[in-house]
Amino acid sequence: MTDTEHAAIAENIRLLAHLDIPGGGQVEVRDGLALVGHIAPPHGTTLIDVSDPRAPRVLARITLEGTASHSHKARFAGDRDLMLVNSEMFDRHFLRKGFRIPDLKAEALARDGREPSDAELAALLNAPLDRMPDLHAVAEHGYKEGGFKIYDIADPSNPKLLAFQRTGGIGVHRFHCDENYAYISTEMEGYVGNIIVIYDIADPVNVREVSRWHMPGQHVAGGETPDWKGVQNRVHHGLRAGDELWVACWHAGFKVLDISTIETPRTIAEHNYHPPFPEPTHTILPVPHEIDGRRIAICVDEEHPHANGQPHAFLWVFDITDYANIRPLSTFHVTDFDAPWARAHLGPDGNYNQQKPEIYGPGAHQFQEHMRDNMVYCSWFSAGLRVIDISEPTAPRERGYYIPPPAPGFPAPQSNDVDVDQNGVIYLIDRVNGLDILEMTD
Repeated sequence: MTDTEHAAIAENIRLLAHLDIPGGGQVEVRDGLALVGHIAPPHGTTLIDVSDPRAPRVLARITLEGTASHSHKARFAGDRDLMLVNSEMFDRHFLRKGFRIPDLKAEALARDGREPSDAELAALLNAPLDRMPDLHAVAEHGYKEGGFKIYDIADPSNPKLLAFQRTGGIGVHRFHCDENYAYISTEMEGYVGNIIVIYDIADPVNVREVSRWHMPGQHVAGGETPDWKGVQNRVHHGLRAGDELWVACWHAGFKVLDISTIETPRTIAEHNYHPPFPEPTHTILPVPHEIDGRRIAICVDEEHPHANGQPHAFLWVFDITDYANIRPLSTFHVTDFDAPWARAHLGPDGNYNQQKPEIYGPGAHQFQEHMRDNMVYCSWFSAGLRVIDISEPTAPRERGYYIPPPAPGFPAPQSNDVDVDQNGVIYLIDRVNGLDILEMTD
C-alpha cells in the first residue's frame, strides 16, 4: 500500500488509503467488505476488508482460468451472503470479428470460387494481420463461457462457487441483483446485442430463468429486423427501483420497464436523445425521493473515441414526473481541460487515439448506483471523481473532485467506477491499477 496523495489533484476530498491492485471494472461495498471485479484476466475478483478504510486488507482473490473471459463486475445479492460476478469474452469488441469469418469465406467461395486469404480477411475485418490466428480460433471454437457465477461469501476470505449460469453470445456485461432476482444484461442465441434476462436466484444452486425483455428489432430468430447497424442499440444494463427496471440502451437512450409481474416485463416509458449526442447511454437511475416536488432521474453517458468537435460524455438530470413527457432539466460537464492528463487521450495528429492501449479522455463513465441524498458521485475517466449536488435540478453544482495520479507506466488516470458506503466513505477504482479510498472534507 502506498500513499499517492501528493500526486493527486483534489478539491474538498482527501485520500484515506490507496491499495495497489489490478485495474477494476466495478467496486461495491457493504458492511466493511468491498468487492472489486477486475478488467483483465487472469485477475477475477478481489474481496477486501475495509472495516478500517485507512487500512484496507485483501481477504481473497479469485483467479480465472485462461484468458478467454474476464469477470469485471461484482455485486452483492441484496443483504445475503452471496456475490454475483459476470463472465464475458475478454477483448470482445475485437474478437467478435471472428464470428464473421465463416460468412465471409462462404461469400468469397460463391463469388470467386476460392476462400479468401488471411490478408484479404484482415482487410475485410479491419483487423491486424498478425491477429488473424486469434480471430480464426473464435471462428472455429466460438465462445462458450458467457454467463454469471454465484459465490457463497459467508466467509469472505474463502468464497465458494455455488453455480455458473451460462447465457449466450459474448456473455454477461453489467447487471443488477437483489435477494431474489438477478437482472442480467447478456447476449443470447437468436438476438442481436445484449438483452435483459431476469433470473430467480432465491435458490442460488438452482438458478432459474424467469423472463426476457428486448427492444423491438433485436429478436432476429423471431423474425425481427433491427433498423440499426450491428450492436449499436443494445441493453447496457438495468437497475431495479421498486417495481420498475430502468434500462440504459446504448444509442437508443433509455427505457422504463414495469416488472410488477416479473414474468412479463413491459415498457412503460422511454426517452432517446440520440442523435445528436455521440456518446451512448450508460446508466439511468431514478432518485428515490422527490426534489422540489418533481421526480428526478440521473443519467450518464460513457466516453468513447469520437471526432473532434463533439462533446465528451456527461451527466444528465431528467424530470420524470410525467412518463409521457420525460424531459432534460440540465447537464453537468467537466469543462476544465487544463489538468495534466486532459489531453492524454489525443494521438500525435490531435485526434482521439484509438490504438492500444486504450486511453479514455476527460468524459464520464459511471456513478454510484444508489442514492441517499442529492449527491451524485461519478467517475470521469482521466478527469477522476466528480461529486455533483443536484439539489437544484436545473443547476447541478460540483461539491468536490479527486483526480488520482496515473497508474505506473500509464499516461493518464482512468477512473472507472465508484461506490459510497453507509458512512460516506468513497471507493474509486482505476481501470488500469489501484483502489483509492476517500472522504469529503466538508
